[in-house]
Amino acid sequence: MALHKFKRDELEQIFKNVVNKTLGEVDTKNVFARTVAHSKITGIAGDVVEQSILGYPANSNKKPDLLVDGTPTELKSTGIRKPKKKGEFLYEAKEPMSITAVSPGNIINEEFNTSHFWSKIEHMLLVYYHYDSPITVKAADYANFPIKGYHFHEFSEEEKEILKNDWLIVRDFIQYLKDNYTNAKAEYPRISSELRKQLMLIDTAPKWPNPPRFRLKRSAVSTLVQKHFGAQFEELTETYSSFKELDEELRKLAVKYKGNTVRELVEKLSIAFDLESGKDASKSISEQIVVKMFGGTAKKISKIDLFSKVGLVPKTIVQTKDGKRTEDTKLFRIDFAEWTDVNIPFEESFAYNYFSGQQILGIIFEEPSTKAPLLDNKFLGFKRLVFSEEIIENEVKPVWQRIRDLVNNDELVEVIEVDKFNRPRMNKKTNTVRTSLNFPKSKDYTFFVRGTGADSTKKTLELNGLNMYSQYFWMRGEVITEMLRNVEHI
Repeated sequence: MALHKFKRDELEQIFKNVVNKTLGEVDTKNVFARTVAHSKITGIAGDVVEQSILGYPANSNKKPDLLVDGTPTELKSTGIRKPKKKGEFLYEAKEPMSITAVSPGNIINEEFNTSHFWSKIEHMLLVYYHYDSPITVKAADYANFPIKGYHFHEFSEEEKEILKNDWLIVRDFIQYLKDNYTNAKAEYPRISSELRKQLMLIDTAPKWPNPPRFRLKRSAVSTLVQKHFGAQFEELTETYSSFKELDEELRKLAVKYKGNTVRELVEKLSIAFDLESGKDASKSISEQIVVKMFGGTAKKISKIDLFSKVGLVPKTIVQTKDGKRTEDTKLFRIDFAEWTDVNIPFEESFAYNYFSGQQILGIIFEEPSTKAPLLDNKFLGFKRLVFSEEIIENEVKPVWQRIRDLVNNDELVEVIEVDKFNRPRMNKKTNTVRTSLNFPKSKDYTFFVRGTGADSTKKTLELNGLNMYSQYFWMRGEVITEMLRNVEHI
């Protein structure tokens, strides 16, 4: 099928004219008519862009869609949404970006520069629409979503090198399976799960027996989106094109700084902090320490370009001298509209994507005693943690399902907490009766729910007629410590 020819100036003008218009408003070819009989049709936004805005029929060709000033260019219509965590970012990616089929029968005979994968992403025209709904909507409702922007995108040479290394990891693993197993196809489920820890910008999904596709990670797409809408990320002086290279740098830093206390690291790395008063000494200072170790100036790792797009989430892990846990780990705030959406299967949920699409950079400290201030904690090194499919399926999913059942079946209840004498327990700060919800608790689950708020008079979240604090997803401290114990220090 011939590529559809356009001049770049022509495309710029076409899309300037549709920004801030809804997909329904620009649907001159009545593409949404198909949704009347097919309410769950997929790819409707892309169909509208192709057929109504650019005027050519949809296709599933492996080659790029457009020929822009003689350059083959892939058109991608991508959903964006407001971040769940309030902050400086205007938008984030709704989901990973599907690129092309993995095709085990073909990829082993390809080289990166001429691969189907690279031909699809070497030159891209990205069109962003605002998926303005916390829950899954029917295809017809996409007509209400506005187009918020567009841009031509080419990856930098550094990013290309990362993508190449990721692609080679997948290709070489498939070749390994073919060389070492009589029935290589039976081993293909390992492609998605076993390679996750090694891949920086891409992943593969779904798992076999469903033919997997290469995808840009949601974190990679979000960083790309955020840059387009004005966010600034700090670039490190050194570049790292694989986790192997990044791990080697982390190993060098661990050797250099191991045994230093937080106080000593703050001084050595010239971090602006009032050591005399020790005020506001929170675990966030460990992020500043790591950034400074890499030669950066940002206060958060998420503001470093590389860490943001590879989905590396820092977590300060403080353990006792004998390696035991000292506290539980807060992961993320629960968006109940999305969480309880009956149309979202677990594999498409935020919870699944959080654990499968991101990695934890454990910044390990040892406390000299339970009463010691944070500034006296001693730096031990780094560990990089990936959540296995078994943990996601057997530990995360049951809690995800239990929360859905409680809310959707109206089984969520609030009870008065009592002491050993069966008397109501009181909040000392507000002198009000303490209550709790029957969400999954840490005594029963590896992952659990706990509310966070200023005091009991400021319960700003209403759910099923109950007022509560914002609810967060947590992981038991001894569990993450045990998981990290089984992972070697970088």
